[in-house]
Amino acid sequence: MARESFDKEIQFLRMLVLTSGAYNRQQYADKLGISVHTFDKTIKRLKEIVNAVYQKAPAASGKEFAETIRYSYLDSSDPMLLFLFRAKSLKESESQRLSLLLAALHGEAMTVSELLDLCCSGMPAELSLPDEKTIRGDLKYLEQVGVIKRATAARPYRYRINNDLVRELSHDELQDLYDFVDIMANTQLPSVQGYLLRDGLKKHIVREKEDIGRTDSFLYKYHYYSRLLDEAHLFTLLSAIRSRSWVSFLYFSPKKETSYASKNTNPLFEKDTDGLNETMLPLKVIYDHQYGRWYLLGHHPRSGIKKYRLEGLTQVAEGTAAEETLFEAKSSELEQRIKHSWLIDTGRTVAVKVRFFHPGHGIPSFVKERVLLQGQWGTITEESEESFIYDIEVNGTIEIKPWIRSFGSSCEVLAPLKLREEMIAEWKEIRNYYESI
Repeated sequence: MARESFDKEIQFLRMLVLTSGAYNRQQYADKLGISVHTFDKTIKRLKEIVNAVYQKAPAASGKEFAETIRYSYLDSSDPMLLFLFRAKSLKESESQRLSLLLAALHGEAMTVSELLDLCCSGMPAELSLPDEKTIRGDLKYLEQVGVIKRATAARPYRYRINNDLVRELSHDELQDLYDFVDIMANTQLPSVQGYLLRDGLKKHIVREKEDIGRTDSFLYKYHYYSRLLDEAHLFTLLSAIRSRSWVSFLYFSPKKETSYASKNTNPLFEKDTDGLNETMLPLKVIYDHQYGRWYLLGHHPRSGIKKYRLEGLTQVAEGTAAEETLFEAKSSELEQRIKHSWLIDTGRTVAVKVRFFHPGHGIPSFVKERVLLQGQWGTITEESEESFIYDIEVNGTIEIKPWIRSFGSSCEVLAPLKLREEMIAEWKEIRNYYESI
């Protein structure tokens, strides 16, 4: 995974994908809270990443930057977050060093001193030479992420590439593993690490000169690129929840005009931002599959239980550990608050009653099957040949409304009266859009 933050690039890519290039340079810069000059530098940086990722492709099949970010309904082979993770995620000297280390370890197991000598002789003249401490740090990082492993138990340790799994599998077994990882990465949460594993398997199959024609066996629909972009912060937050640690971040509400601000390192150029500097104890991360959004729920020292959209988080940093008793108490409080939440709503509990209609005589009731699958803790209380009654208690009606609306004419809200009136008004508004011109 990348070792540095990509807050600016993530917000930049989200805007490009969601707006399909509708803004000019100045408007993009204003939205991001940066100068046009910084905007141009970001474009240049992203183009360099594209060139690095596809530098081995034939000229005829090489990708341009615009083609790389273009939305494709079925293409999920190159998710936008991996676009950042797969290249230029390290400083140039680090990138050169790690490439030399991995290339050397592919051949044989080597010690730290042997790898140091190799790096010193192989580094380009314009880059500074590493010392033993730097090489040990690189090896520790590569060992932590599972790329290499120790080949000997006694000192001096010898390291080698950790590719035992793929070396022991036949081509058919590799293809089956690739298909499984591909399906799980595209259908389960979280996805980023699955995509990285899938890409690694694909490269191994290509290196073995096997038939690559049947590697991509599946196509997928309904992908949210923003979901993958937001996963950049997910593992930091999950780590903080496991260690009961406080986190700090600069938050930009989705309602704000800007979505990013550079980190102020020089006090002479320090400026006010529209973001909020927040410190809170993270308790739970929730994913909304209907809109492809991640939410962070946690305890705020002044405001109690607070909710944030992950897309608004920048400069996320893990802090000190909290008391276990505090974490347990706030977790219990949160569970009680969202006990009846369709998603994350903590409002007043409301009893909702909906009549769903079967599709017709002799037709399997896909409506009922969907309600049973997606209806959470709600229950079917009455049923006839034409319809059935579904009851559920939820914290407010805002979050359940899109789900009810998605059934169209196959359902009717019976209670509460306010929700029924809201649904009637919305359907009348939709009907007016289709009035004769």
